[in-house]
Amino acid sequence: MDKSFKYVIDTMRLGMRQQGRPRKQRLTARDGTQIRDMTSTSSTSLSRRALLGAFAASTVAVAPTFSKAAGFLRGGGDIRRIKMHSGRTGETIDTIYWIEGKYIKEVIKEINYFMRDWRTDQSHSMDMRTVDIMAAAHNLMDVSEPYMLLSGYRSPQTNAMLRSRSRGVAKNSLHMKGQAADLRLKSRSVGQMAQAAAACAAGGVGRYSRSNFVHMDCGVVRSWGR
Repeated sequence: MDKSFKYVIDTMRLGMRQQGRPRKQRLTARDGTQIRDMTSTSSTSLSRRALLGAFAASTVAVAPTFSKAAGFLRGGGDIRRIKMHSGRTGETIDTIYWIEGKYIKEVIKEINYFMRDWRTDQSHSMDMRTVDIMAAAHNLMDVSEPYMLLSGYRSPQTNAMLRSRSRGVAKNSLHMKGQAADLRLKSRSVGQMAQAAAACAAGGVGRYSRSNFVHMDCGVVRSWGR
């Protein structure tokens, strides 16, 4: 962490915890000025301009690994935060995973574990481009509710099993590469979630209205479903 910026992370351990009431998270600069986190924005306009403002403007350089999403990430903010709950495991994660232009390695490990294949208990390195899309879309929707994670990483065994039950499961699903997530929100419709994710113009967005969830990935920009 750049020593020219000293932060105090207060009232919450960065990472994963069991189901329960979320504890508040606050970052404060050395001079006492509170830093606005990702979830505090009041923007509701689902436009490209709104997306660029989804992360608070700063001088932080864009990580080179995001070439496909350069437009989306340009002008990224000081911090990035993700909030999710898994009904399958009962686990909840509410954490800042990126600060001052760098991902927090320890937190990334916890995100990887949280987004594991719950059927086989296998974890995989998640592509952080997908997590960034998820976080920015959440911020655009101006919600405090965590995502309900239905599926993150999916092992080949699990994908084959699901594919045998449904024609909607791809043989080479990006879930198996840690590049996709299926998500739900009680307070937002499938259409609203898909619109926010599509505003990122950084990957695929699938609408599954009958099952009430949205697929987000960092693959080729495309959309499907209704």
